[in-house]
Amino acid sequence: MNPEQLRDASLLELFALEAESQAEILNAGLLALERNPAAAEHLEACMRAAHSLKGAARIVGLDAAVRLAHAMEDCLVAAQGGMPLAAAHIDALLQGTDLLLHIGHPRGGDPGWADGAGRAEIDAIVQRLGMLDGGLALPPVAAAPGARSRTGPPDDAPAVPPAPAAPIPQPQAPVPEPAVPGEPQERMLRVNADTLDQLLALSGEAMVESHWLRPFGQALQKARRQQARALRAADALQDALRDALGDNAGARTALAELRQMLDDGHGELSRRADEFDEYDHRATRLARRLYDSALGSRMRPLADGLTGYARMVRDLGRTLGKPVHLELVGAGTQVDRDILEALDAPLAHLLRNAVDHGIEPPAVRQAAGKPAEGRVTLQARHNAGRLVIEISDDGGGVDVDALRRAIVRRNLASEETAARLSQAELLDFLLLPGFSMRDTVSEVSGRGVGLDAVQEMVRRVHGSLCLTQQPGQGLHFQLELPLTLSVVRTLLVEVAGEAYAFPLGRVLRAAAIGRAQIEQTEGHQHFRHEGRAIGLVSAAQVMQRAETIAHERDDVQVIIIGEGERTYGIAVDRMLGERLLVVQPLPAALGKVKDIAAGSLTDDGMPVLIFDVEDLLRSVEKLVSEGRIEGVRHAAEAGLQARARRVLVIDDSLTVRELQRKLLAGRGYDVAVAVDGMDGWNVLRAEPFDLVITDIDMPRMDGIELVRRIRHDAALRQLPVMVVSYKDREQDRQRGLEAGADYYLAKGSFHDAALLDAVQDLIGEARS
Repeated sequence: MNPEQLRDASLLELFALEAESQAEILNAGLLALERNPAAAEHLEACMRAAHSLKGAARIVGLDAAVRLAHAMEDCLVAAQGGMPLAAAHIDALLQGTDLLLHIGHPRGGDPGWADGAGRAEIDAIVQRLGMLDGGLALPPVAAAPGARSRTGPPDDAPAVPPAPAAPIPQPQAPVPEPAVPGEPQERMLRVNADTLDQLLALSGEAMVESHWLRPFGQALQKARRQQARALRAADALQDALRDALGDNAGARTALAELRQMLDDGHGELSRRADEFDEYDHRATRLARRLYDSALGSRMRPLADGLTGYARMVRDLGRTLGKPVHLELVGAGTQVDRDILEALDAPLAHLLRNAVDHGIEPPAVRQAAGKPAEGRVTLQARHNAGRLVIEISDDGGGVDVDALRRAIVRRNLASEETAARLSQAELLDFLLLPGFSMRDTVSEVSGRGVGLDAVQEMVRRVHGSLCLTQQPGQGLHFQLELPLTLSVVRTLLVEVAGEAYAFPLGRVLRAAAIGRAQIEQTEGHQHFRHEGRAIGLVSAAQVMQRAETIAHERDDVQVIIIGEGERTYGIAVDRMLGERLLVVQPLPAALGKVKDIAAGSLTDDGMPVLIFDVEDLLRSVEKLVSEGRIEGVRHAAEAGLQARARRVLVIDDSLTVRELQRKLLAGRGYDVAVAVDGMDGWNVLRAEPFDLVITDIDMPRMDGIELVRRIRHDAALRQLPVMVVSYKDREQDRQRGLEAGADYYLAKGSFHDAALLDAVQDLIGEARS
């Protein structure tokens, strides 16, 4: 590409950004004008946006865009002069907006699209816009092929039918005004998403580290109290020896000097302790502010993900011959960018579903006493630390009898069973994969694809989806989602001496179940909860850990998870309370770790693994199907255990280190950890071990040097050593084995079974 082409490509990219920004203003303003043609502020905003696009196109040298933007501007100026904007004029202006976007993002990446294949489309819209003279009525406008909107029909959809003759009532809720050029706006910078994730992780670590200051401050305060007691003891000694010392001036002077030294030391320590307390307070507060700011950088208003939804609803309604508008409530609600991205397709489907299935044709609505224009509402709010999104329409709702017949017709239930189902139970069938009430497939719906995808997305982010409806008031969807995927509110528990976390959004209830309430049926334990039997499973068994209950209790701590028939009680040793945890994803090289979704650190630096509840349920179901469920044992039944073989895990990655430790401890091995080769070498010389598992690339001393030292030490040379490294090249494997390692395992193919099998091959079972 020559310099001239590079310059043109750069300018085209700048125009594309300008077109995207101004198109948002045009879309919002034109939809508002369609419903209230007299709204001068929206007309002014649209005219300015068209004028800005004309100027930008002239600078870039896009003559077709200049002509199109100029025609749109003339149309809007004429409307400012008193010419009423009809629905067809709005259609033409919206189509012009789409074409300006296409000029910025040419089809097939061809910079000459506007002067070649797209010229006829552009000329047709310019000509149509030029017909606005003296209020001349325009014929209906067909949708532009390939328009970049969120409408459901494909590019070859049929022409949009004329708008109904019935007057369109004005909505009660105001339409959000578009941003007006020239007004102060939020300054935006492009930052790599991985950089933001790293910033959040580092700020979370800084917040954890700041809590380590508090024990030092407490130690200083303790030392100050001890010195105060020593000072009082010196005073008492001085008083007791006053008469005994008599004329011994030297002893009296020495005692006075000792007392003065204690007093000076106490004063200095008091000042330093107070200064340290202030520093601790400032550092902790600063770390919290840093973390909150980093977390806030991931949060965006929901409106950022709703761009084009109002246009989509309007265009789809006109395609189906149904005038309909979208009302947005709470569009400024803050939400994590990952949640925002995940919501895009599900929200679009729910809105299309509401227009297609929910909103009735104008004649049907008027016969029922409703306005001819339908209304779809999307409302967002925060509630108890969660994001709640509600989508509803004022249509006729789901025909329950027709739904019941569709369930029977698709052999999902017998007629007798379907007749007994409640409305809530019937509505749940709409979420099944492949289920549809339509017998024929249209461009918008009928394939039974959509609501099950929405359900899957909600489950993936640990949320919930609820369907309800009132007679004649349309269908109501309520999505409850976490505000962010970077931070999760959890219930911390202890299992076999280790801390784990359940995401609170997946916990139905935490309870203490009396042992007398636990019943035994066919070898399985269960208890009663809300009138039904819930299976009871030990978390220690699921995690393959030895139960280490220290004291007999009269009850069992149980976490109830799941839904419907997949509901189980997970017995844990102890509940440690709620915690807000910064999610730290597991390294991709480790692959999927069974039953675990992510890792984290508590405020006091304790490592925690966060359960993957869906995976945990599958593990429980597998144990049940194989008949391997063991009863929750009493402490007295645990008995004495044989000595566990000791393993030292050396890795500079906290996540890898903790995962290996928990995997090995879960199999019954006694595991210690070291943070690098030098730390591991010092630990090895101080304590006996049966096996060493080490990484290669570490600070201070790498794994190869550590293996060499072990092999040259008379006391350690027989100790088995396993190398676990990200490097999977043959020469790296050879280096590790030549240094004296007994086993080389690449993290690229690492999984829990491979590690455990290798350890067992080297040193046998966990118990000697």
